[in-house]
Amino acid sequence: MAVHRHLRKWPFYRLFIHPCPPQSGTIFPYRSVRGVTALAELSRKRERDRLPIRREPHWQRLSEGAALGFRRGPDTWVARFRSRDGRHQYKSLGEALEFDEAKRRAETWLAQLTGSAVRSVKRSTVRAALDAYLNDLRRHGREDTARGAESRFKTVIYEDAIAVLEMEVLTRDDLLEWRDRLLEGRQARTVNRHVRSVVAALNRAIDLGHLGNPAAWRLKALSDDVEESGETAVFLDATKRKAVIAAASPAAARFFRGLELTGARPKELAAAVVADFDGQTLRLAHRKGRPARLRPRYVVLGTEAVAFFKEQSQDKLPGAPLFTEDGEMPWRRHVWAREMRATIAKHNENAGRGKHISTCASAYSFRHARKRRRRRS
Repeated sequence: MAVHRHLRKWPFYRLFIHPCPPQSGTIFPYRSVRGVTALAELSRKRERDRLPIRREPHWQRLSEGAALGFRRGPDTWVARFRSRDGRHQYKSLGEALEFDEAKRRAETWLAQLTGSAVRSVKRSTVRAALDAYLNDLRRHGREDTARGAESRFKTVIYEDAIAVLEMEVLTRDDLLEWRDRLLEGRQARTVNRHVRSVVAALNRAIDLGHLGNPAAWRLKALSDDVEESGETAVFLDATKRKAVIAAASPAAARFFRGLELTGARPKELAAAVVADFDGQTLRLAHRKGRPARLRPRYVVLGTEAVAFFKEQSQDKLPGAPLFTEDGEMPWRRHVWAREMRATIAKHNENAGRGKHISTCASAYSFRHARKRRRRRS
């Protein structure tokens, strides 16, 4: 329709003129949309060589929240993962890798992250993972267990080079080398106990969200001929038990005599208080099972044992320990072990031929002797 030139200048006419539509972002996204970078195609080396050199990697999406990155210039690979809380985690994959190998390493690492039972995984050192295990024990009220485990970790791992290794790069070779270092001056059964304690802690750390590969610490136990030289094979006959008690200090002698009369575990008897003795029986308790629960039991005492425990509980309050190191402190594991070693050494100095007591004997040997007598009767 022809429009007179003078009408185009009138304001009311401009209301009926529709402006042209804007450029379509759907048809020409590379021209109309800003701030969006297309993902790179990293599977072809020719395409990677054409990428601009920059600090930020060029990313290729692998799955939701996961990407594989290539940094042009140094030609290094990196993996990226976004957890549910929106935090990004990165893993360097190395350099001079082909795409397939870089992708395989990225997927291995991502499988560990996505397989965790927690919302956000933790990437930490071996020591940090062990500390998390100790904190978990204390959070569940297992203070005694935490204290014992912490003492063990300080002895065998905190000062070792393995403590500062990252959990996610820890390998079986690292664990085997650490175990070999523990063997210096220790028997195989002792090392096996240390390893079991550390393995239990690392497994719990994985449950708590720490990143690592449980197959790395799945070690076969060291062979140990316990039937010939092990602690569990040491049985003290009546003569040797009497000799140990006679050579011990007064406080240790009373404790060892209590073990002989009851067949109790040393830790059970150390925790017993006056109220646990009712004149005929002695209540003993220890933690057992998973989760560990206090399991009480009652030992029926003979005439000689009743007289002995009446003497130990005389003039003591119901909550007082029956046996103490120094009149106040209940017996502790390292103290009774030290007393037992000193007592055996003292006896063996003047013992005649055939009367020596094995240095492998321990406070637990009193319990073994009672169990053997019970089986024979």
